Amino acid sequence: MRSTNRASGRGSRRRRAALAVVGTLAAGGLAACGGSDKPVLNWYVNPDGVDTFQKYAKECSTDDYELEVQLLPNGATDQRTQLARRLAAKDSSTDLMNLDPVFVAEFANAGWLEEVTGDVADAITSSVEGDGDYLSGAAETVTWDDKVYAIPLWANTQVLWYRKSLAEAAGLDMSQPVTWDQVIQAAADNGGTVGVQANKYEAYVVWINALVQGAGGDIVSDTEAGRDAKVDIDSDAGRKAAEVIKALADSPAAQPDLSVSNEGTSLGQMFPEGGAGEFMVNWTFVYKNYEGLVGSDVTEEQFADLGWARYPATVEGETSKPPIGGIDIGVGAYTDHPDFAMEAARCITSEQAQVDLALDNGLMPSTNAAYDQVVASGDYPADLIELFRTSVDEGGPRPKSAFYAMISGAIQAKWHSPNSVDPGSTPEESATYLKDVLEGKALL
Repeated sequence: MRSTNRASGRGSRRRRAALAVVGTLAAGGLAACGGSDKPVLNWYVNPDGVDTFQKYAKECSTDDYELEVQLLPNGATDQRTQLARRLAAKDSSTDLMNLDPVFVAEFANAGWLEEVTGDVADAITSSVEGDGDYLSGAAETVTWDDKVYAIPLWANTQVLWYRKSLAEAAGLDMSQPVTWDQVIQAAADNGGTVGVQANKYEAYVVWINALVQGAGGDIVSDTEAGRDAKVDIDSDAGRKAAEVIKALADSPAAQPDLSVSNEGTSLGQMFPEGGAGEFMVNWTFVYKNYEGLVGSDVTEEQFADLGWARYPATVEGETSKPPIGGIDIGVGAYTDHPDFAMEAARCITSEQAQVDLALDNGLMPSTNAAYDQVVASGDYPADLIELFRTSVDEGGPRPKSAFYAMISGAIQAKWHSPNSVDPGSTPEESATYLKDVLEGKALL
């Protein structure tokens, strides 16, 4: 959760940009085998922000090495699978990689990532405690076993996007915290819908995790114990999360494609022809996506009707825990050029690169210094930028575990489809299954 990097959709403009460079990437990969004596460092990237990655592959190449961008699959899980296969085979051509934050712990624990040291590591470590320039939520994602194994590039989060006219018709004061129950009821009573990510993939776990944490619980805890981690989802918090999912699934506010919904599918429901629009939880790219459609698919009046607020609360009176995602840059442990690769990683995570990703691609920075530049640019409303920043620092990460892929897969298996979620049985069944998977008694 490209994701985090969230996998399947970033809006029509972003998808077109990503597709447009695929041919260039393929040609570049073939050309890299040619006559240059300089080593070529392969940088595996997710499809978001590819135009900016291409730019920095050129700018961060030096007289000593060249960077070549290689495109990973759309989905975060598929990205993990491709990289894990390469690294498990000790592939020396996997020099740098874009990592969904939840996979850093697994890759570090497996010995697949070079440790980050020096001033960058010091800055990240101090930021975990809130004393450095990195957002603490982003810094936390790259640490494992008291060491640093990647460098944050962008720090993603979700907010509640909505039509101001829909909220006004429902009588909701969006300057105050709202709950999932309120949002679902408001949409149902006023001809609107609620957009989420509930396909059987990583972003559905992002939603479940945020709901559980928003109710004061966790999917698992004591994750440093590995397979012996404590499975906590069979709890009041797990049941409250299931109640929210069931409430939406049973509501007329549910969108028709709920069980296969992703980041891209609900975008078109915000400004339907003749419709009331939606409340939608989604990532930071949304603002730039709609702004880029003004004059074609979106009118100026519709864009002015777009609102944003903090992620909905699972329980009234309890502070919500917005999802934390983004992309971290890791250096492969088997690269033939670790020093060059680490130098390149520093360059492509520079403050200016973070600013460019925010202004050009809607992908928010991982450092406060870059955030300040984005605010100064005037390209975003100041209150939206502050909402992004506080949502990362006050949000809820997914479990940091070397066995996260198992945890995610087990949750997806028992909580999908959303139409079948039952507060009385789903948390308990998923807890039993997850325990069995972690203990090796069941297969995904």
